[in-house]
Amino acid sequence: LYIAFFEEKQHLVASARIIMNSGCYTAITTPYKNGAVDYEGLEKLVAFQIQNGITGILAVGTTGESPVLNWDEHNKVIEAVAHNTKNHCICIAGTGSNNTAESLAGTKHAAKVGADAVLLVDPYYNGPSSLEIRREYVAPIAAAFPDLDVIPYVIPGRTGAQLLPEDLALLYQAHPNVCSVKEATADLANMRRTRECCGPDYRIMSGDDGMTYEMMTDPAINAAGVISVAANVAPGAVSKMVQLLNGGNQTEAKTLMLKLAPLFSLVTVKTTEKTPFGEVVCRARNPVAYKALMSILGMPAGGCRPPLGKLTQKGVNVVLEAARNVHANAPDILQPVADFFNVDIGQRLENPENWEGLYYENY
Repeated sequence: LYIAFFEEKQHLVASARIIMNSGCYTAITTPYKNGAVDYEGLEKLVAFQIQNGITGILAVGTTGESPVLNWDEHNKVIEAVAHNTKNHCICIAGTGSNNTAESLAGTKHAAKVGADAVLLVDPYYNGPSSLEIRREYVAPIAAAFPDLDVIPYVIPGRTGAQLLPEDLALLYQAHPNVCSVKEATADLANMRRTRECCGPDYRIMSGDDGMTYEMMTDPAINAAGVISVAANVAPGAVSKMVQLLNGGNQTEAKTLMLKLAPLFSLVTVKTTEKTPFGEVVCRARNPVAYKALMSILGMPAGGCRPPLGKLTQKGVNVVLEAARNVHANAPDILQPVADFFNVDIGQRLENPENWEGLYYENY
C-alpha cells in the first residue's frame, strides 16, 4: 500500500510540475540599441510572438546571445520576458552556465520573477563528463527548484560536452521536473536512444529547425516540437508546421516545411572568401544571420556583441536570397512581420539602404 501510494503521489507531483507542452517555442533574440539592451524593442518582439500564436518564448538562449550579456542584463531580460508573457504563453529562462553556482543563482532569479521553466545548456569549455553534468550541474538545480521545469540543452557542437541519453533517463527518474530535453546533437541515433531510455512520456524538443520535421515524424524519436530560431521572423508558420505534425497531417506539414526551408538554412551561413593568402571558409553562426535578416526586415534587432560581428557581403546576399525566396513563393510566411511592424517586405528586401552596415566591407 505504501509503494502504491508513493507511486501515485509521485505521479501527481510530476503531473503538477509539467508546465511545457508540445508546440513551438521561440528562442528569441536580444535586441540592442547603441550597444545596450533595447528593452522597448524586446517588448515589441515578445508581443509579435504572442500575437502570432507561439507556445512559449525562451529568453537568453544562444540566439539571445547569453554569453555576452552580463548577469544584470541577463536577469533583466528574463524578467522582461516573464512579465510580458504572463497569462499569454510560457516563459523559459536560459540560466545555463559552465559554473553551477552561477546557474543556481540565475535559476533562483528566474523562478522569483515568474519563469515557467529553465534551459540548462551543457557546461561549455571546461567539458565535464556526462556523469558530472548530471550529478554536479543538472541534478542540484532540479533538486533546488522542484516546482520548475528544468530542460537540459544538449548541443555538443557548441559546448564540447554532452549529456548522454542514459543520464537524461537517470535525471528523469530522480527528478520528475527534468522531463524534457532540447536536442541539438544532429544525431538521430542519439535521439532514438533518448526515447528508448526515457520512455514515451518524455518530451524531446528539436533544437534544430531543419531537423524538426524528421524528428517529429520518426516514431523512434517522436519529438514534441521545436525551440526555434526561424520563429523569430516566422512564428506563425513554424507553429503551424508543428501543429500539423502533432495532428498527424504530415503531407501538409511537409509542404510548409519546404516553404520554410530557406529560413531554416540561415542558422549557419557559410561562404568562401578571398584573402591575400588564398581562399577561406567563413562560417557565420547563429544569431549573426538572423539578426541581419531582422534588421533588413525592419524588426528590432541591433547588431551582435563582440566577438560576434557581421556577415561578409556574400553572407548578406545569402540571407537576402533566402528571404526573397520565401517572400516570392510563400508571401504569407513573412506577412505577419509586415503587418505588425508596418513595413513593406518587398521594399525591405530590394533597397540596399536596408542592409548598409550589416557586413564587413572587406575580409
